[in-house]
Amino acid sequence: QVQFVESGGGLVQAGGSLRLSCAASGVTVRFNSMVWYRQAPGQQRELVAALTSGGITNYAESVKGRFTISRDNAKNTLYLQMNSLKPEDTGVYYCNRLGVTTWGQGTQVNVSS
Repeated sequence: QVQFVESGGGLVQAGGSLRLSCAASGVTVRFNSMVWYRQAPGQQRELVAALTSGGITNYAESVKGRFTISRDNAKNTLYLQMNSLKPEDTGVYYCNRLGVTTWGQGTQVNVSS
């Protein structure tokens, strides 16, 4: 059974940093294209960052230069390093395999101004 457990969210002031983790089981992260999505209150879920099995990264324009997606193959874990956070980064963050539309619980990020 494939499962992703997101963690690392919290409350941070604008300009601060957080690192989100996504511990995977039932699937090998390094063999899959992985993504981070987020969903702000009242809005649709949006793609934030992607990491292919070959190591290619892609980011939403709104987070380029501030967020970094990475993985630890030994820990089978996906990460999202978020720097220079803005209030508009607030939302629930989810990790998943690219193209899969069933979601875990996510981790809440709140950025205060």
